[in-house]
Amino acid sequence: MKMNLPNKLTILRVFMIPFFVLFMLLSVSGMDIEEASVSVSSFTTYRITAVAIFCIASFTDFLDGYIARKQGLVTDFGKFMDPLADKLLVCSALILLTAEGSLPSWVVIIIIAREFIISGFRLVASDNGIVIAASWWGKFKTVSQMIMCIVLMLPGVPKLIGPVVTGVIIAAAVILTVVSLIDYMAKNIKVITDGGM
Repeated sequence: MKMNLPNKLTILRVFMIPFFVLFMLLSVSGMDIEEASVSVSSFTTYRITAVAIFCIASFTDFLDGYIARKQGLVTDFGKFMDPLADKLLVCSALILLTAEGSLPSWVVIIIIAREFIISGFRLVASDNGIVIAASWWGKFKTVSQMIMCIVLMLPGVPKLIGPVVTGVIIAAAVILTVVSLIDYMAKNIKVITDGGM
């Protein structure tokens, strides 16, 4: 299959995820060292690098969708891989943020549960020859989750904006996650009922 530019950007986003995870893990190691008063800058350096990779990967999400729609390059591969790449990127960030104690585990459980449910819908749909593309609610959900991750990952930002604003950002991401799930189920319920389940 010949890859068009939007699909190449999607694949690029997937390849960036291991590097993002690596620098996030290095930043956590740097934070431990910092606490031992051995190094002050390692945490910030690794974390800023991780956030930069995350931001670039997130931008490719907007860019590949924009190019695909504007130039008529929407493909079944893109409809499948684009949301999958988003899930891999965001879920990696969520798990790492939870592991370091920056994000409550129940938030991650809700978000990942939603992704499992939608993935189930897509599996049933694909068995019936149907490709379910991302909806606008799904895109809003992804943007809100990416913003939440960036805010929580940036050194000092949660303290700078305060717990109330941070809580609002987290709540917005959770609410949009639930709303997008309801929207998907309402629009694609026939995929399940007509699939013989």
